[in-house]
Amino acid sequence: MPDADKTPLSGKDYGIGIPVANPAFPLRGANNYDWGMKDRLARIFNPKSMHTVMLAFDHGYIMGPTSGLERIDLSILPIADLADCLMCTRGALRACVPPTVNKPVALRCSAGSTVLTELNNEVIGLEIEDAIRLNASAMAGMVAIGSQFEALTIKNLCQLVETGNRYGIPTLGVTAVGKELTRDARYLGLACRVIAENGAQFVKTYFCETDFDKVTAACPVPIIIAGGKKLPEKDALIMAYRAIDQGASGVDMGRNIFQADAPRAMLQAVRAVVHDGFTADAAMALYEDLKAKG
Repeated sequence: MPDADKTPLSGKDYGIGIPVANPAFPLRGANNYDWGMKDRLARIFNPKSMHTVMLAFDHGYIMGPTSGLERIDLSILPIADLADCLMCTRGALRACVPPTVNKPVALRCSAGSTVLTELNNEVIGLEIEDAIRLNASAMAGMVAIGSQFEALTIKNLCQLVETGNRYGIPTLGVTAVGKELTRDARYLGLACRVIAENGAQFVKTYFCETDFDKVTAACPVPIIIAGGKKLPEKDALIMAYRAIDQGASGVDMGRNIFQADAPRAMLQAVRAVVHDGFTADAAMALYEDLKAKG
């Protein structure tokens, strides 16, 4: 038993007259979430900038050994320390990423068809217990708005949201764009809003050249942009800058990082845009300097 506290009341500091701090959680739309949900989001989104740089290497779940990801241990692990969050599958996480990397994980939880068949025909690929075992900071599911699999993938999203809310794990809704769908503000705005309305805590979508600010303005939760296909480094930095400037809360890049001439330098340049407000020109200069230094 501890000793009785015999300190007189007058000797204790109760902070009388000082209002109790009750700070708002600054991430868009997240103020009313439970503590655990906020804690996981605060791991993904930098508490100072409220932005994130996610490193995506989940391509293999539909594409197999993608160029640059043949050996995840050689391409991803040397640069993982620079990412705010890793987006990957459970198989790659267990097989290739040591827990000592100590980065939050956005776990790919939808699975189904591959590039050999009809894409977007997906189901929930794991039980919530496995996401918990892997200490996932978010669960990611693809949503194919406007395709023949729209209802199925929205149902998948709702299942992830429901189980995620039960255990305090955020859901990342990922917009899927098929060949028949146009990546314009009208479509992306609709898709992002539908995903948010169905409960996702943040959304991954594509950048569009016109009216992207309207896409982000109409979405009540944070939007991060997908890097998409490999671009020249300067073009990728321009895309990242324009997206952040128009309201995006971060980027989730894969091929534009691990397929770059200097992946570590490229990730540092992207971070400079997302977190430090660098212009594309300034970030490109940083990239060239870091690349030259090896």
